[in-house]
Amino acid sequence: MDEEPREPALSASGILVVNAGSSTIKLALVEEGRAVEAVELPVPAEEGFGEAIEAALDGWAAPQAVAHRIVHPGAGLGVSSRLDPSVRSQLQGGAELAPLHTGLALRAIDCLLDLHPEVPQVACLDSAFHSTLPAAASVYPLPREWRQRFGVRRLGFHGFSHAHASRRASEMLGRPLERLRTVTCHLGAGASLAAVSAGQSVDTTMGFTPNEGLVMATRSGSVDPGALLWLVQRGGLPARDVELALERESGLTGLAGTADMREVLERSAAGDGPASTALGVYLHRLRGSIAAMAAAMGGLDALVFTGGVGERSPEIRRGACDGLGFLGVRLDPLKDGPESGDAELSADGAEVAVLRVAAREDVELAREARRVLSRGA
Repeated sequence: MDEEPREPALSASGILVVNAGSSTIKLALVEEGRAVEAVELPVPAEEGFGEAIEAALDGWAAPQAVAHRIVHPGAGLGVSSRLDPSVRSQLQGGAELAPLHTGLALRAIDCLLDLHPEVPQVACLDSAFHSTLPAAASVYPLPREWRQRFGVRRLGFHGFSHAHASRRASEMLGRPLERLRTVTCHLGAGASLAAVSAGQSVDTTMGFTPNEGLVMATRSGSVDPGALLWLVQRGGLPARDVELALERESGLTGLAGTADMREVLERSAAGDGPASTALGVYLHRLRGSIAAMAAAMGGLDALVFTGGVGERSPEIRRGACDGLGFLGVRLDPLKDGPESGDAELSADGAEVAVLRVAAREDVELAREARRVLSRGA
């Protein structure tokens, strides 16, 4: 039987990247491995969503393809795929598992399909980078029936950011990716770590949903499930209220009353008690999780900070590195200033390289879209 004809491989130009985050939507036109146009918008109101996106893209060149970042694929989609009605339907199942992201991504998909119906579009799965997790890191100790029937396992997220950060660390250090053990720290409104050994994710902090792991801007991170069951069963809280609180009213917001790390740092420095507690909890969880990621690889060669907080907050980087000297982490405060951009920040002679890397999910998403369309997926 003859094979179906495949589309020709795309060049490295003209890919519109749509990155729906938890607090903003980022648009970028990527050509030759760099963004020639870029804009970051507050999440538009639902009734004016299409108009806001169309206005943001006004004057941009028509894309060859569109790459959509999909945080949670739902139960039915395992790999990045070209968008069609079947894939669009499968993605709907992820909306309740990543409510801060997937609903927004679906609106963006529908909007771009209307704006560019003739252009191929790709659902790029944020969890795909973590498909290499071994069973020891991905399997939850839950009843087998639950795991088999519902597919509950650690998926991991921020995959495009972790992929770029680990690849960039290899370039900056002049060391083959295959010989590096790297902990990548994506710290923003959402936050996660990945243990990347020889270019593959072998552990990560987020789980079946993006609510596991680190303290985040509005999300709790890991909490004793028994406490949550107690709140529902004995405290009388509706499960939906608990869900919304874990997603939108917890993390820094729940501890300090603000989701803005800059405000937390300012208030903590001024002696504000709740802000100081929030900062302490954030850094305690972050340091412990970095050590756990290093343990998953049997050691550490590079520690990379990326994402809005990871790139722009020397206080968080210093606080994270404090107490990790036993791993060989030593930060040079004279190198670690408020400026952004890629840089090595470790002290001379330190066993572990500490790096600041600008997040470039747009480049990784464009790369993924080209890969998918070139293989005719």
